[in-house]
Amino acid sequence: MDLEEIIRLALQEDIGDGDHTSLSTIPAGTTGRVSLLVKEEGVLAGVKVARKVFQILDPGISMKVLLTDGSLINKGDIAFTAEGSVVSLLGAERLVLNFMQRMSGIATKTRQYVDALKGLHTRVLDTRKTTPNLRLLEKEAVRIGGGGNHRFGLFDMILIKDNHVDFAGGIGPAIRNVKKYLENNGKLLAIEIETRNLEEVTEVMKEGGVNRIMLDNFSPELIREAVKHIGGKYETEASGGITLSNIRQYGECGVDFISVGALTHQISSLDLSLKAIQ
Repeated sequence: MDLEEIIRLALQEDIGDGDHTSLSTIPAGTTGRVSLLVKEEGVLAGVKVARKVFQILDPGISMKVLLTDGSLINKGDIAFTAEGSVVSLLGAERLVLNFMQRMSGIATKTRQYVDALKGLHTRVLDTRKTTPNLRLLEKEAVRIGGGGNHRFGLFDMILIKDNHVDFAGGIGPAIRNVKKYLENNGKLLAIEIETRNLEEVTEVMKEGGVNRIMLDNFSPELIREAVKHIGGKYETEASGGITLSNIRQYGECGVDFISVGALTHQISSLDLSLKAIQ
């Protein structure tokens, strides 16, 4: 699903056969201006999405951007102004805010995690724990906040998780099955495998054939030991139980990546509002 399709479906969901409140209260042909008012400190995200919403709903709306995506914002800032049909502006209001408030909340939270890793080579990644049909926007918000994207879906990377290993009959069979599948289907996909303990890390290294080893629910002490054992032969990723308060401790263990589901599924939207300019 691309951005335009997401927006069109969202507009249909919200407006249906018409914004009857605005159509009944606002005289036809009335024009006006609105501003996007910041009411909370954070990282701005979704300005480009807002422009697209206005364009799709009414190409006659003009928008003046004052603050771009990724800007550090403070209460009282004006992110942009928009001018055009009042009915159109009001029809777009809630969708623009819904997108921007959630995206800005994600970008703000991501920036906090990124800042906690300053000075380390470790990068913070998102996961697939996203709102259905909004993954495109939520992962973009992570990028705006300075984080990186893990795989987008089940189709663009191989991630052998614990259930795959158990159903396949072990680490060796799971990796060999993947390599055979990719060869038979002519696919070139990166391979990552999740491990649950140091013994599984050793098994993966004996088998080989992967690009990255995930260290799932390891303590920092075990992460450090695993990274030393892997010795740079494979990329490493820590995952599970990692929060803003302990991510620095995990990063200092030398892992290449830390994936954090909370970037997209435990988010408070940033407080923004769209106000008429009198």
